[in-house]
Amino acid sequence: MTDVRGLAARLDGARRERRAIGMLSASEPKLDVPTAYDVQRAGIELRRTSGERFAGVKMGFTSRAKMVQMGVDDVIWGQLTDRMLVESAADVASLIHPRVEPEIVFLIGRDVIRPADVDTAVAGVAVGYEILDSRYSDFKFTLPDVIADNASASGFGIGAWHGPRDVSNVGMVLEIDGRVVQTGSSAAILGDPVRALRAAARLATEAGIVLRAGDVVLAGAATAAVPLPANAHVRVTGAGLGSVEVTT
Repeated sequence: MTDVRGLAARLDGARRERRAIGMLSASEPKLDVPTAYDVQRAGIELRRTSGERFAGVKMGFTSRAKMVQMGVDDVIWGQLTDRMLVESAADVASLIHPRVEPEIVFLIGRDVIRPADVDTAVAGVAVGYEILDSRYSDFKFTLPDVIADNASASGFGIGAWHGPRDVSNVGMVLEIDGRVVQTGSSAAILGDPVRALRAAARLATEAGIVLRAGDVVLAGAATAAVPLPANAHVRVTGAGLGSVEVTT
């Protein structure tokens, strides 16, 4: 039987000690997707025991190309905590190999008891970013490995909230130190970020998690992630949604 708590502790130790480890699947050949989500859940519980609070969910593999690359036909997801929220400065020195990507973010305005509730539960949308940091050496992993590692979640930032609106084709730009490093469209997120939002509601509900007022959903990346260096200024802009900035 797989030692779920032991694997979660191994990943949590790697995160806290800024130490890359080998893939769990290398020593746990029976690590499958359901078990990986159990490991993820145990890892979040470790963070909760240290005082962190659930803040929402993040979606992964929301581009068709990434699904094909990983050999999957569904998105993955991870959980966000309040301590992952970045206000204005990100401490990349505490991370192993950080990357950043532009996101569309949804604000939940009322409890989502059933997946069908989510379409009318959105209170706002914003441009945002996610900071990724795989705990595995060389940022290499299998599908169960990345799920166990909470979908590489590390940090996130959110720009100003706007009322619910069509975000199916928002032009997005990622700049580092004034230089454009990625451009794309929110259409890269499953064709429409709302599809990722619905998937988030479905997966959360299946896991027994209720998305509540104030929680957020990071719908997925509009472009590929890029390395996030130290002593940098990052800005993500979304057409009609303004921008969000962070320094490292």
